[in-house]
Amino acid sequence: MAITDWPEDERPRERLLQQGAAALSDAELLALFLRVGVKGKSAVDLARELIGHFGSLNRLFSASQAEFSAIPGMGPAKYAQLQAVLEMSRRALAENLQQSSSLTTPAAVRDFLRLHLAGLRHEVFFALWLDAQHRLITAEVLFSGTLTQTSVYPREVIKHALAHNAAAVIFAHNHPSGAAEPSAADRTLTHELKQALAMIDVKVLDHFIVAGMGAPLSFAERSML
Repeated sequence: MAITDWPEDERPRERLLQQGAAALSDAELLALFLRVGVKGKSAVDLARELIGHFGSLNRLFSASQAEFSAIPGMGPAKYAQLQAVLEMSRRALAENLQQSSSLTTPAAVRDFLRLHLAGLRHEVFFALWLDAQHRLITAEVLFSGTLTQTSVYPREVIKHALAHNAAAVIFAHNHPSGAAEPSAADRTLTHELKQALAMIDVKVLDHFIVAGMGAPLSFAERSML
């Protein structure tokens, strides 16, 4: 049955306008983006199939063009539209961090990191370089690795800190396995980076681990800095 044949108060667009976007399921939100389904499937059916195929919204968002376009009904145009929406979201969150202290907007920091790192299939080591007021200067991937590990070099991290004239930094890396608990190597690395950056008066404010859909784990909140 087409969505236009549903009772009006059950249609995703009407529900969003009446109740707000938070009232909709992942599939309903994705259906609004898709707009139309394919033969024999409504947009909601197609959205459920997409999420089921990739396993989560994060996995869908991080899919390559080839993986995305392999789904019947999808293609380069839809892929481009999805990537544009994601990039606008990233930039909007970055604007929030540039306009206010990262320490006063922890939810925005977590959302920003999730949008960048959750769903990646390889490990990356990420840095949010901050000014003296802890506002975002820039965010960048410092190192990329494999499914299970990334090599991080303190000397290179120091070079980036000096290049950005940073006063503070928030580190983050992802665990593609989905387990957010820090390893002994994660703790040792964080301690080494904190010591190295202290030599050039750059403060490590936090180190987050992003794993799956859950909230990123904070070293600062765990008293591990």
